[in-house]
Amino acid sequence: MRQGLAEPGPQSTALPVEIGFLANHGHAPEALRQAAILAHFAGVPADEFLLRHDLVEEDEFYRALATELGLPYLAAPRLSASAHYPDSILVGIAPLAGRKSGFVTAPCGAALARLLGARLRSRSRAVTSPTRLRQAVFRAQSRRIADRAGSDLATQAPELATALSYGQIAVLFILLTLAAFGIGHAPGPTVAIVGAALGPLFLGLIVLRLAASVLENPIEPAEKAPRVEDAALPTYTIIAPLYREKRVVARLVQALSRLDYPAAKLDIKLVLETDDRETLDALQAVDLPGNVEIIVAPKGEPRTKPRALNVALPLARGRFTVIYDAEDVPDPSQLRLAVTQFARLPPHVACLQARLTIDNTDDSWLTRLFTIEYAALFDVFNPGLAEIGSPIPLGGTSNHFRTSVLKAVHGWDAWNVTEDADLGLRLARLGYEISDLPSSTLEEAPSTLGVWMRQRTRWMKGFVQTAATHSRRPWALLRELGFWRFYGALVLTWGIVFSALVYPFFSVLFLASWHSGANGPYTSHWDIITRIYGLTLFLSGAAAIMIPALFALHRRRLWRLLPWLPLLPLYYGLVSIAAWRGLWELATATFRWNKTSHGHARTSRTGSAQKHQARVVSTRSLNTAPP
Repeated sequence: MRQGLAEPGPQSTALPVEIGFLANHGHAPEALRQAAILAHFAGVPADEFLLRHDLVEEDEFYRALATELGLPYLAAPRLSASAHYPDSILVGIAPLAGRKSGFVTAPCGAALARLLGARLRSRSRAVTSPTRLRQAVFRAQSRRIADRAGSDLATQAPELATALSYGQIAVLFILLTLAAFGIGHAPGPTVAIVGAALGPLFLGLIVLRLAASVLENPIEPAEKAPRVEDAALPTYTIIAPLYREKRVVARLVQALSRLDYPAAKLDIKLVLETDDRETLDALQAVDLPGNVEIIVAPKGEPRTKPRALNVALPLARGRFTVIYDAEDVPDPSQLRLAVTQFARLPPHVACLQARLTIDNTDDSWLTRLFTIEYAALFDVFNPGLAEIGSPIPLGGTSNHFRTSVLKAVHGWDAWNVTEDADLGLRLARLGYEISDLPSSTLEEAPSTLGVWMRQRTRWMKGFVQTAATHSRRPWALLRELGFWRFYGALVLTWGIVFSALVYPFFSVLFLASWHSGANGPYTSHWDIITRIYGLTLFLSGAAAIMIPALFALHRRRLWRLLPWLPLLPLYYGLVSIAAWRGLWELATATFRWNKTSHGHARTSRTGSAQKHQARVVSTRSLNTAPP
């Protein structure tokens, strides 16, 4: 034990059986007794409290257990091909290689107490630690784990998996070719025809954005909920996929350590790729808490964030699961608030979307506009969609799920590069709802145009994938969602895609045609109707950009960004460029994941996510329960 309080002595009968044996192996009974009391207050088995608070090293604990039971301890067990993923890891037992080699076990909690109570000694049984058992299963089943992470959704529910049919590709290509040809040769009629065809999508998007603006959705809970006792809190899984994130992993660990949640009830999984040695080295330089697991995803395709998430999801032990990105700094009370919200909501509410807000606002003109965009999206638009019961394309982080539901819907689509939007639509199709969580997570925005463009290109490419996937069978989508939610789903997928694609052309051509019309007579009633329709669409579209932004700045108290609002139309012009780049990538590099580099922020709006030297995080002060 790292903090012995007294000299070792004989085992006390007052100690829980799952840790009492440590008194016979050099650990002070009084220290064990204090840990047992704290475990009782936290509502967890005493062995889990010791290990997750890092009061005893895992290897040391299980070596002592093996000695106590008279069994061999295996530091690198070689498992049979019949070892199961994830069952062998979750249950804590797996078959060893060789016909008569027996089993290796890494028991915890009740299983550990039963094993100590039975005192079974067998030549066919050995002991290892949970970490070493997990690593052994990954070695033995790496190909199966990779295949499952990449193709589970396509295998189990192919009608919901990402696929762009040849018919959809042909129709999209024909429409874009005709539109480009028409704009070049007959811009007026082409704009009128395209505007009439896409008008219902554009108007729907405008109405949703304006309607969301008038709904009251403060960035913090309207009333403070009573604090739940630690013993009543469920285990909460945190999954953070990391790839080439050496600059920010120390800050991430520190941010997670500040969460107001019992450490013994946090199941934190950091998922790395096999070729990412730099992030692994950075993590090993940090004094990681005992509740953090480093999972290395086996080699496989595609190399995407959702595939990494799918590797960790089957191992989630929490009743709820939240996803954080490497640069995230969540509000310390976010998990407790999510537990309270889930308890108040019906079971078909499968996910809570927390509010994402940009912290490095003052890095550049681009981060200022990104801050406004995110405030309008996460503080106004998405909460409004949740309130009216619309499907919601999720944000990529701070999504809190009921773990059982997330596993039942087969996790994320590994082949969709905007997996969050896809999952939001898939949950809606399967009868689930998403609600708002008024709790903030600080994020780092790209500060240079090149990085921003690569990130936004991936997002727009993923939106096309999502739109095409969920509209392959429109009648099935209509049957699953009902008319209004079906219409909302089309607006939030194809509406967003097409509005981004045609935005600059419509704006320029409308202004040009209106200017020419203002200097000449109207030729027909149809011409008058067309111009009024165009003016209505243009002005309401501008209002749909500006009004949510104004409400968002008010809620975030960011009025100092008001002078930047006039640049939003130009900013959305950049979004249009990214949308066209996304279409090109869809044809040339369909599943390429444009990685966004983090850890480059120069400013911090809140002071909570400033860059700092990587420092050792003391685990002794992490989420300690009251004595």
